[in-house]
Amino acid sequence: MASIEKGVEIEGRRPLWCLDVGLRLLSFSATLTAVIVMATGKETITVVSPLLPFPITQEAKFNQSPAFIYFVVANAVACAYSIFTAVVSGVSKKSPSDKLLFHLPFFDAVFAGIVGSATGASAAIAYVGLKGNSHAMWPAICPVFGKFCRYVGGSTAVSLVASIAFVLLVGLSSHSLYRRRSSK
Repeated sequence: MASIEKGVEIEGRRPLWCLDVGLRLLSFSATLTAVIVMATGKETITVVSPLLPFPITQEAKFNQSPAFIYFVVANAVACAYSIFTAVVSGVSKKSPSDKLLFHLPFFDAVFAGIVGSATGASAAIAYVGLKGNSHAMWPAICPVFGKFCRYVGGSTAVSLVASIAFVLLVGLSSHSLYRRRSSK
C-alpha cells in the first residue's frame, strides 16, 4: 500500500514539476528576447531643415534612457536566474529539498518585482514617447522614431509575459511547499 501511495504521490508531482520547469524556461526565453530586442532596437534619422545650413543626424537607442538601461539589466539578471533555476528544478525533480522549496518562492517573488518594475518603467517611457507630455512640452517621438518605438513596445510586451511567469512561479512554488508540509 505504501508503495502505491508513493507512486501516486510521484505521479501527482510530475505535472507540477513539468509546469515549474516550463514556466522557468518561459521566463528565460521571454527575458532573453526582451533584452535582445531592446538592445538591438536603434534608429538613426537625418533632419534637413531650411533653417539649418547642414543636416543633423539623430539617433535613438536604449542606452539614452536610464529606464531602458534598468530594463535591460533587470531582464538580463532575471534571464540568468531563470536558466539557473530551470536547471536546478530539472536536476531535483524527484524530491526537491525543503530548503530549495523555501528559497524558490522567495527569489521568484523578488524577480517578479524586479522584472515587473522594469517593465513598468519601460512602459512609462514608451508611453511618453508615443503620446508626449503637453504639460512639460515634450513632443511625441514615435512619429519620428517609429522603428525604435516598435522595438521598445515589443520588448516591453515580452517582458510583461516574463513578469507574469514569475508571479505564477511564486504561486506554484508556494503550493509545492504547502503540499510538502501538509503531507508530513
